[in-house]
Amino acid sequence: MFVIVWEFVVNRDRLSEYERAYAPAGDWAQLFRRAKGFIETALLRDRDDRTRFITIDTWESRAAYDKFRADFDADYLALDARTEAFTESERRIGVFENIT
Repeated sequence: MFVIVWEFVVNRDRLSEYERAYAPAGDWAQLFRRAKGFIETALLRDRDDRTRFITIDTWESRAAYDKFRADFDADYLALDARTEAFTESERRIGVFENIT
């Protein structure tokens, strides 16, 4: 399993738009589902700061994610540009793999 974790600080006036786009059934997950090897997206909100979120995107493997990026890079970049205004900051926390 291959996991990518992101942290977002969202503009207060764009919270509902952000949540729709990044939710497990949102725009990002819909894009990811077009690729073989996507498992799920989780969206977590900080209990103490309602503008801070973590997303966890889970793939079968690094190879599956890399193929997704190669096949759908234009769509990925277009969606990223469209959703960029929702956030004050965005930081990739890291990429993680199962220890077996």
